[in-house]
Amino acid sequence: MLRLTGARTKLCDGISRRDLLQIGGLGALGLSAADWFRLRETQAANITSASSSFGKAKACILVFLSGSPSQHETFDPKPEAAAEIQGEMGAIASNVPGLDICERLPRHAQIMDRVTVVRSMSHEYPLHGVGYATSAMPMTSAELNSLPRDSRQRPYIGSIVDYIEQQRTGRAIPEVPHNIGLPWLYGVKSDKYGAGTKRLSGPYASFLGPTYDPLWTDFDGPGTKIVPKLNANSQVDDVYDPFGGTTPDGRFSLGADCQFPEGMNSSRFTQRRNLLEQFDRTRRALDNHHDVGLYEKHQQMAYSLLSTSKMSEAIDIQREPIATREKYGMTLFGQSLLAARRLVEAGGKFVSVFWDPYGPFGASCWDTHSNHFPRMKDYLLPVYDEAFPVLILDLEERGLLEETAVLCISEHGRTPQIDSGPIGAARHHWSRAYSAVYAGGGFAKGRVVGRTDTIGGDVESTPVSPKDILATTYHLLGIDPHGMIPDQTGRPHPIAGDGELRLELLG
Repeated sequence: MLRLTGARTKLCDGISRRDLLQIGGLGALGLSAADWFRLRETQAANITSASSSFGKAKACILVFLSGSPSQHETFDPKPEAAAEIQGEMGAIASNVPGLDICERLPRHAQIMDRVTVVRSMSHEYPLHGVGYATSAMPMTSAELNSLPRDSRQRPYIGSIVDYIEQQRTGRAIPEVPHNIGLPWLYGVKSDKYGAGTKRLSGPYASFLGPTYDPLWTDFDGPGTKIVPKLNANSQVDDVYDPFGGTTPDGRFSLGADCQFPEGMNSSRFTQRRNLLEQFDRTRRALDNHHDVGLYEKHQQMAYSLLSTSKMSEAIDIQREPIATREKYGMTLFGQSLLAARRLVEAGGKFVSVFWDPYGPFGASCWDTHSNHFPRMKDYLLPVYDEAFPVLILDLEERGLLEETAVLCISEHGRTPQIDSGPIGAARHHWSRAYSAVYAGGGFAKGRVVGRTDTIGGDVESTPVSPKDILATTYHLLGIDPHGMIPDQTGRPHPIAGDGELRLELLG
């Protein structure tokens, strides 16, 4: 737009003399006065939308589908494409006119008027990297995927929410922690990453320190269903995967570190706590070591979890009617989403549900480098379609959806071209274009953001980066995404990196 300097004299309708001169100069650019007024209205609407949505979400549930689902078999089907692109599944209409989704998601088709679908997620790293998708890391690599404490990592979004909440409230420890992970420590049940000291990167607090890592639950319940093999060419063992099916007596717990030791009751615990507090007061007078604050926060969290029942009751899914549990699906994924709803209802701020590796590495994941269509048809899509729509409707019925942001995300997408070589075919890593779903807490309803080309391989309009999603989520949670947090040396880092608030996603 042409910019002219000078006095800001207003006319009787509120338009300044400068604005009037600008309108007059638009003809040279091929724009009319009507275009100028429409632009003004759009800018005003955007400002209003941003200001009214700030802090609208009281809580967030992040659902992470590790391994990355295909955009073609979820929210960006290409039924008009050639068979080697379209694959074995067609498309169905949803309850949003013009929004078609994969035919294997019939329950999702009935809730698309409650969510925003972004078909134009895009970045430059077609690699497994939970950290890149959920933090302000400027880059990632295959190496970093198994180095959770590497200095190049950045704090997980839930860890930053926890940190900011602690800054706002002082040293108070909530009865329900601000940052909770389900169903267990990410990757710990994987044969590849669950043994020894190796861990999958991603949901860690980085330079904020381990005290801001998620508090992880554990789950005790058997798998009841043999899921289709991850690699039909070479995998020998059958996997009874709880993400595919579990029993009604399966339950979540706080783990051994948050239980009373054998022979310890609440009375003896209180006595020992009082003695320990006396010792700590004396020690603080003598010791100013920098680790003391971290140690004390861990103590306070442990005390809170042991001395109150709110957290343990929130993850006790046995308290739910069996009909509700069955509605979510008697799978670990479904029961985890139910527990997440209960945690938010109890006051949890940020709850993460990871559908992560179980057994032979990737046996429960969406990383379909082989056996793609059997896994999608007979396992992944049915479980996902059974549970996720129920979470959205359950939150809505309880009056929680408007104040709870729900993110269903992954690392990347999968190749448009099907690889017919492996048994069951394959789609491989692809990050140039993929889909994700967002709902509640200020996200728009019944909206499609972005468009891909005819084969779902490249973004044609409105590219959205994972960092943009982080920035938008922080905004909805009442956190300035451009604010700074200090690392251990005091150097400031932008909370959302180079991510930008995306007004297209806001209701």
